[in-house]
Order: sequence, then structure tokens, then C-alpha cells
Amino acid sequence: MTAADTDAKADLLRYLQSARDALVWKLDGLSEYDARRPMTPTGTNILGLLKHAAGVELGYLGDTFARPSGEALPWLADTAELNADMWATAAESREDIVGLYRRAWAHADATIDALPLDTVGRVPWWPDDRDEVTLRHAVVRVISDTHRHAGQADILRELIDGAAGMNESASSLPSNDPAWWEEYRDRVERAAKEADGKA
Repeated sequence: MTAADTDAKADLLRYLQSARDALVWKLDGLSEYDARRPMTPTGTNILGLLKHAAGVELGYLGDTFARPSGEALPWLADTAELNADMWATAAESREDIVGLYRRAWAHADATIDALPLDTVGRVPWWPDDRDEVTLRHAVVRVISDTHRHAGQADILRELIDGAAGMNESASSLPSNDPAWWEEYRDRVERAAKEADGKA
């Protein structure tokens, strides 16, 4: 493997891990109900996002490259109900799902470490004539998906208890002052009404 490949893998893994960490962090301090409750009309919930992300990693960065993890994912079976990977049943503990996610990312990292980025795999759930993908493409796809879901989790967490921020060590927010945010939100609301002609 060339130094450029090693550097590329390190960059990809850094961005992937930052999204993983953010997604798991959004569960910190939440009750079982708040971790699981549907916060949108389509049922989006934080623990379900982790469950989904675990399946994505095991599929794209495991099965696709003939590296099955051995993890049982009954919610992805052909007989499972639609969208079963996007929420946690009462029998599925938070610890089980977070543990599965951590094992999934360890398995994915091992795949990334073991194979060149130009390795071609076959995505089992894509059409046969369009199922080939390089490891590089698969990793970028998983990074994109994980960051998308981390952003969803960020919004859900803010709606639940007001907690916001990019990660535990750096919020990337301009202020921690609730009064500043209230005034800011009021300005945004006024601008929206003015643009709509309702001011």
C-alpha cells in the first residue's frame, strides 16, 4: 500500500469516526423513552438512527466485500416489517444497540484496513447489473449516511431537551447563553415573517 493510500484511509476513517462519535454522544443522558420516541411524522428517533447506522456499516463495509460479520440482524431479513431498522423494540436494549454499533464500526474499520481502496465489491441489495462498488466509494457513502443521521440526531436532541452541538469537546455554536439564542431565534423569525409579507 502506498503512503497516499494510507493517508487517504486515515482521512476517511477520521471523518467516519467523528460522525459515529457524534451519533452515539446524542444518546448521553437521555431516558429510555427520549432515546426511542418518534420525533417526526416519519418516526425518526435517536436510538433507531444508531440501529440503522450499524446495519449500514455491516452491509456496505462487510457483506459487500465478502467479509460478513456474523452479527444477526433480523430487522434486515426479507420477512421483517418495513423500516424495522429505524426503531428499537422494547426488547432491544440501548446497550445492545450501542454495542452492536461499536462492533459494526470495528468490523468496518478492519475491512478498510485489510483492503486497498480500489477493491471492488458487490452490494447484495443493488440490482445485479449495477452492484459493483469500490471500497473507496462504499466508505464515502457510509460517511455521508452517518453524517446525515448525526445531523438528524442533533436536531432531535435539541427538540428533546435543548442540548445541541457538534461533539462533546467542541460545540461549534457561537454562544452558550440562552438569552442570546432567544434573541437570535426571534430575529430569524422576524426575518422569515418579513420575507413572507406577514411582518
